Amino acid sequence: MSRDGGARGRRYRGGDRATGGRREKSDVFLSKGLSRILRHKALEMGFRVQPGGFIYIDEILQKSWLSKDGYTIEDVQRVVEVNDKQRFMMQENKDTGRLVIRANQGHSFQVPDLDLTPITDPSLFPEVIHGTYSKCWNLIKSQGLKRMNRTHIHFAPGEPGEDGVISGMRQNCQIIIFLDIQKAISDGIPFSLSANNVILSPGEGDMGCIPPKYFSKVIQKKPHRHALEFDKGE
Repeated sequence: MSRDGGARGRRYRGGDRATGGRREKSDVFLSKGLSRILRHKALEMGFRVQPGGFIYIDEILQKSWLSKDGYTIEDVQRVVEVNDKQRFMMQENKDTGRLVIRANQGHSFQVPDLDLTPITDPSLFPEVIHGTYSKCWNLIKSQGLKRMNRTHIHFAPGEPGEDGVISGMRQNCQIIIFLDIQKAISDGIPFSLSANNVILSPGEGDMGCIPPKYFSKVIQKKPHRHALEFDKGE
């Protein structure tokens, strides 16, 4: 079906990004839908996950809740290109020529051959931070960071807005935990870098934990910036 005329009118309801209309909201819905499928629901929904976490785009558009909104491959390509956090990668499958897409990180299921670069020289990352919220801090300061339902704990190579920092934590995080990555790696905790420059670690042990002894400092951003005390338990 053509992207012009009736189909576009139904999907975007006559709006566009320039006028602040419905098209931008439609792109947000598509981006969130892709994240949910690629990061969390792919196996549950019966998609064939290829090495690297790739899934055929045409199958996603045909076999998910996104199909009822009439999204096209062009819509997906636009969302991938404009995503400020570079959450997705889109390319052709070399065997079939069909377009595939993956999430660069954030998965809650194990992905074979995900494009991660092991970090062996922590000096290349002088600032490694994890963003969280005040309601989580009491638990984190006593038990450490845990990967929870994901395969990795996420860190950013600096605060959002700094040079090269586009992802790894949310802008509205209230607390910033600074990690002593040198010490963590020296103690055998593995770290990797994702394709969109997010630092990932599975943590240690069955719980996938990074204990507070690896925190170098903790800063509360809001309501005013100040250091928080915690027990490293060493």
